[in-house]
Amino acid sequence: MAKDTLLLEVKNLVAEFRTEEETVKAVNDISFTLSKGETIGIVGESGSGKSVTSLSVMRLIPNPPGKITGGQIIYHSKRKGPIDIVKLSEKEMRELRGNEIAMIFQEPMTSLNPVYTCGDQVMEAILLHQKVNKKVAKQITIDLFKEVQLPRPEAIFDSYPHQISGGQKQRVMIAMAMSCQPNILIADEPTTALDVTVQATILDLMLKLQREHEMGIMFITHDLGVIAELADKVVVMYKGKIVEQGSVMDIFANPKHPYTKGLLACRPPLNKRLKWLPTVGDFMQTSNMGEMIESSQSVEDVTNKLIVSKAERDAAHKILYAKEPILQIKNLKTYFPIKKGMFGKAKDYVKAVDNVSFDVYPGETLGLVGESGCGKTTLGRAVLRLVEPTGGDVIFEGINITKLDLKTLRGLRKDIQIIFQDPYSSLNPRITIGQAIMEPMQVHGILENDKARKERVIELLERVNMNESHFYRYPHEFSGGQRQRICIARALALKPKFIICDESVSALDVSVQAQVLNLLNELKREFDFTYIFISHDLSVVKFMSDRMVVMNKGQIEEMGDADEIYNNPQTEYTKGLINAIPKGQLEDIKASIDKKNSLRVR
Repeated sequence: MAKDTLLLEVKNLVAEFRTEEETVKAVNDISFTLSKGETIGIVGESGSGKSVTSLSVMRLIPNPPGKITGGQIIYHSKRKGPIDIVKLSEKEMRELRGNEIAMIFQEPMTSLNPVYTCGDQVMEAILLHQKVNKKVAKQITIDLFKEVQLPRPEAIFDSYPHQISGGQKQRVMIAMAMSCQPNILIADEPTTALDVTVQATILDLMLKLQREHEMGIMFITHDLGVIAELADKVVVMYKGKIVEQGSVMDIFANPKHPYTKGLLACRPPLNKRLKWLPTVGDFMQTSNMGEMIESSQSVEDVTNKLIVSKAERDAAHKILYAKEPILQIKNLKTYFPIKKGMFGKAKDYVKAVDNVSFDVYPGETLGLVGESGCGKTTLGRAVLRLVEPTGGDVIFEGINITKLDLKTLRGLRKDIQIIFQDPYSSLNPRITIGQAIMEPMQVHGILENDKARKERVIELLERVNMNESHFYRYPHEFSGGQRQRICIARALALKPKFIICDESVSALDVSVQAQVLNLLNELKREFDFTYIFISHDLSVVKFMSDRMVVMNKGQIEEMGDADEIYNNPQTEYTKGLINAIPKGQLEDIKASIDKKNSLRVR
């Protein structure tokens, strides 16, 4: 890139967080550049320093406890020339933020104010930075909503955040970020919680806006697959330092650092079936000084040792499907009333689950996949009657769950457990995790006393790769991956026969996700569990599942062997889900680079 196209130069940046006990260098002597029309992908796990890097550029690190203690952040402003952001006053930063450098945060629901309409919130940014009246600001906002391809932009202008979908909220955030046509757009994990199809449209939208406005984009994520679709160059961060950086093609074709290799390998591959997923630890080697050194193993070296052949899989399935089903779902319906009339009568219904039937066999993992709103989570909850079915039957080991009284149902629930999507909201913040795991054992009278239960809880914690000291800690003291392990241990405490995993890894880093998926498979082999595995991520479902059920608008779109569905999808809906997955294959990256270059020439 030519010198006059430079937008941002980060030079030897250091950002520290100080507590009474220690000082942590969250960002430790990092340097990179960003130019006009360029996208730089900053990749790493939680705690790698990637989000602190973006907050440093915006000067949004909370002080105390955080502070930029070294280096420069040179922003090349159109109006003022090169500026060192580190040295600006807060007033000068406010003029830059939103106006020349804008940011899209990870969670749009918490970024949008629930008491103001979407339109008012975007208008506020326009009125703050542009000298226009409310009428003009409203028209600019509606035009922005059209530009980010929001349906019914006038209606969404008057809608509150809770009234629109996750993908639509993220588009509102993009419209807000674009409202003053910034030179730099920082996107911090903007697609993590979105369906793959919505994610694909958001990525396409960002590239379109970049071309039209010649923006530089800093895209922060833990998923190298997403980076492959979007970035020109990649910065890989680990424990506050840059361990590798280069063009997207170089990083994917020839990763040098063991940490980069681990990140590339731990995403479930689509073109092969593995016994378990490699993790970052499989590539790490350390020198005598405790520093990581280059690993001689390639990603292919590791994954090729783990491949399951079709013959092995067919032999296992022949035994599996010779058994009697453990669960039979027959014509299940779950409708929610809407548009209640004057006397409370429903005028219409949302058919969340609409006449669905399938069997699940002992020891099987059945994957349920589809976009948000397809009915997969409602179906999982209807099995346990956490949502009451409108019609149909759920037969577990010969017992029709839909016909049970509540007392009998509570007793049966110890045999069918559920692991929810958000482990933090699943755990009571006021009780220790030891108590949280013991509580269902006490309710169901598992073991004779609390001493025996405590011993069992400690065994379970060790089984999910935690330790005895964790028994006495509270949920907020753990990472997302650790909290999900705690929820798995709690589900195991009742010795269930059947576990429903509802989006149980969707919010985790890909490396932590790989560890949790491996753990679930290990536990299945050890305890002979049967799973229904619910996710919007088809690559994860394909890795975990024997068979797959694809859902759309409350109904089954198609059902069959997971590999067969991926290799030979029968419906356009399933093909769309598969095509939207960021695959990270070299031919896809090359095609993406060629496409971006041709569009830039135009």
